[in-house]
Amino acid sequence: MIDSNLSLAVLIGFGPDGWGWALLAGAVLTLAVALAAMAIGAVLGGVLAAMAASRRPRLMRLAATYGLVLRGVPELLVVLLLYFGTPESMAAVAALLGLSAPGSPPAFLTGSIAIGLVSAAYQAEVFRGGMLAVPPGQIEAAMAAGMGPATRLRRVILPQVLHHVLPPLGNIWQFNLKDSALVSITGLAELMRVSLVAAGSTRRPFVFFAAAMALYLVMTSASSALFRLLERRGTRWARR
Repeated sequence: MIDSNLSLAVLIGFGPDGWGWALLAGAVLTLAVALAAMAIGAVLGGVLAAMAASRRPRLMRLAATYGLVLRGVPELLVVLLLYFGTPESMAAVAALLGLSAPGSPPAFLTGSIAIGLVSAAYQAEVFRGGMLAVPPGQIEAAMAAGMGPATRLRRVILPQVLHHVLPPLGNIWQFNLKDSALVSITGLAELMRVSLVAAGSTRRPFVFFAAAMALYLVMTSASSALFRLLERRGTRWARR
C-alpha cells in the first residue's frame, strides 16, 4: 500500500512512487484494443455490407439479424459472454474430441474481438450507406469509358465512399476507444484498469480517475483532429 499522504505530483509522476508510467502504458494498451477492434469491425463490417447489398434474401436477412442483435445488446454483455463463455465452449469441444481443455484465451484478444463484433454492426451500416451514395450512372459511365474494375474502384468508387464514410467512422472510432474501458473487467491493464488499481492502492480515487479522464480526453481530441484532417483530404480527393 502506497502512502495516501503523498502529493499529487508524486502520485501521478514518473518517480518510484508515481503511477505516471503505468497510466501511460494503460493508455497505449487502450489505443491498441481500440485499433484492433476497429480493424476487426472494418473487415467484418465490410463483409456484412456486401451481404446486405447482395440482393440475396438469405444473406440480407443474415446481415440484418447480426446488426439487430449486436446493436441491441449492451457491449458489456458481449465482453462478458466471450470472456467467460469462450473457455467453457472450448472445454466442451475439447471434451468431445477427447482432448485436454485449453486455457482461457488472452484478455486482449477476447476484449478486442468483443468490441470489434459490436463495431462491425455499426461499420456495416456505414459502408453500406457509402456504397449506396455512389450514383450508379457514374459507375456505368466509367465502364463505358473502358475503365477496368481496379480503375473504377480507385478513381470513381473509393473517393466517393471515403468522402461519405469518414465522418461516421470517426464517431465509431470514438465509441471503440471509450468501449475499451469495458475490457477492464477481464483484468487487462488498460487505462481504466490501471486507474482502478492505483485508486485502490493509494486511496486517492479522485486523483486517478481525473488523470484517466484527462488521458481519455487527450486521445479522443487527438483522434477527432486526425479524422478532420482525413476528411479534408478525402474531400479534395473526391473533387479530383
